[in-house]
Amino acid sequence: MRTYVKLAGAAVMAGSITAATAAYAAFWSKDDNKGSLPLQKVADMLHTVMDSDRFIYTTKVVNRLMLDEKVIKADEHFMDKKALPLPAQMFRFGAERAAEKNKTFSYSLLSLWPVNKQNAPRTELEKQGLKAVADDKTKPVYGEETLGGKKYFTAVYADVAVAPACFNCHNDHPESPRKDFKLGDVLGGVVIRIPM
Repeated sequence: MRTYVKLAGAAVMAGSITAATAAYAAFWSKDDNKGSLPLQKVADMLHTVMDSDRFIYTTKVVNRLMLDEKVIKADEHFMDKKALPLPAQMFRFGAERAAEKNKTFSYSLLSLWPVNKQNAPRTELEKQGLKAVADDKTKPVYGEETLGGKKYFTAVYADVAVAPACFNCHNDHPESPRKDFKLGDVLGGVVIRIPM
């Protein structure tokens, strides 16, 4: 896809120092790429940041403190129970904060088996994308869609259970429609949407 965005806002979207910065620098160093960046590349960079932050919080904070060291639990009612927010909640808080600071893109965590029904796919591309990444978690799905009269580039990436805290939460939750997840399974997908 040869659709481009100005890069002035691309680095701002990331919001943290990660591999996205390195990818940006490597791409930008080529003379024929100066001034623009394909939307697919932007989405891939954003996902690298999100996936890295999500992995670190899940493994180094939640899984370690809850299951390895057993000093604190993670709970969806974390405020009332003085617990850690669930990784999915942390992801949503980040998405809400990013939406407040930058209107040039949005992202969400959706699933074909959502614990919270609000996280079910709504558009056809979301449904097809989630099914595709569930079948092959190594291949993101890219496409275009028109929503509310606006055209968007949409990317869907697999969201994988990277620690026991992930699949235990899904399998044990009373509202979960699926209870046979194991390490490495696809729990859902990260959907990144950029206006065209």
